[in-house]
Amino acid sequence: MSIFLAALNSGSNGNCYYVGNEQDAVLVDAGISCRETERRMSRLGLTLEKVRAVFISHEHTDHIRGAEVLSRKYKLPVYLSVVTYLNSLLQIETEQLRTFSANERLEIGSLNVCPFPKLHDGADPYSFTVMTEGLTAGVFTDIGEACPNLVHHFGYCHAAFLEANYDEVMLDEGNYPVYLKNRIKSKVGHLSNNQALDLFNRHKAPYLSHLILSHLSEHNNHPDIVNALFAPHANGTLIEIASRYEPTGVFCVTGL
Repeated sequence: MSIFLAALNSGSNGNCYYVGNEQDAVLVDAGISCRETERRMSRLGLTLEKVRAVFISHEHTDHIRGAEVLSRKYKLPVYLSVVTYLNSLLQIETEQLRTFSANERLEIGSLNVCPFPKLHDGADPYSFTVMTEGLTAGVFTDIGEACPNLVHHFGYCHAAFLEANYDEVMLDEGNYPVYLKNRIKSKVGHLSNNQALDLFNRHKAPYLSHLILSHLSEHNNHPDIVNALFAPHANGTLIEIASRYEPTGVFCVTGL
């Protein structure tokens, strides 16, 4: 059994992550339009017919923008916490609305999805792991700090999307107002490049084969900076960077 993953888009302009096996898949977040989701999946050779559910991490627009239309058009269940739903203003048809609790393991076809609380300034934010046949992939973005929950789940991953949102120098020297800089750097903001690298170096599993660095800031980061920082520490892990402009390729993880 293999697990396949792709970032359809990653950034403040929209987030959508595909994780699945040969039979079933889920989308984590739906922050781009239904039409753009369809277009990008088709470009990658992926099909929405395999997608069994959409999981929503929190209510910010760049994570939910396409959820209503996707759910309605494809009759897809949308999973999110009660608090997130109440704060999202989403209008999901009753028969497609699903709620979850922290650390509840959910069987979605042949996949097992586990939502766990994270530190972010949403009303009730979650990250997710997706498991199948002994393989685990994680979707870990919009994180202010590497809390014990994140450390624990990251340590079991064969592959992960991990936020590397900002370079500290670029943020400090940039034009953002002070309140916004402080929000980004706070424990409920975003993970910096160095914070992501520290998590990778200290807590990755020896079998972590793929790390897709995600949710890079348009103004306070650059792929070249992230590549230069992580490349010397890869030690056999394939490190890629998700784009805010186009999808990644499809990564196949076998655990071998």
